[in-house]
Amino acid sequence: MAHPKRKISKTRRDKRRTHDKLEVRPMIADPVTGDVSLYHRVNLLTGTYRGVKVMKGRNDA
Repeated sequence: MAHPKRKISKTRRDKRRTHDKLEVRPMIADPVTGDVSLYHRVNLLTGTYRGVKVMKGRNDA
């Protein structure tokens, strides 16, 4: 088993962990329905993107 020769300082440990955090994803409200979704994503329920119908949604029969 490998063992460290010296203790890793708190600063080095924390530098390694700087990327281990959750990001807040930007959300936008649909101008027509008011549903909240991620940016640059088609609303799958209504099939709209930025208020324009681009595909058949789940609610469409």
